Amino acid sequence: MDEDAFNISIRKFLKHFGVTAQREIENAVKRGIEEGKLRGDESVPVRATLIVEGLLRDFQIEGTVTLAAPPAP
Repeated sequence: MDEDAFNISIRKFLKHFGVTAQREIENAVKRGIEEGKLRGDESVPVRATLIVEGLLRDFQIEGTVTLAAPPAP
């Protein structure tokens, strides 16, 4: 295995995923606000699932996206 080529390929995939996922989250949140499902000041739980065909079945990463900064003390 060529470690450099492998590393570059993974980085390209992750960059593509990151940019695409950010766009999808932004669009979903905007729609949620427009449809009244979100107020725009809450935090929203998110989950990403990674599958590597034939090698990794279901790896999940969970987190929270905060839509507004907390009020200043």
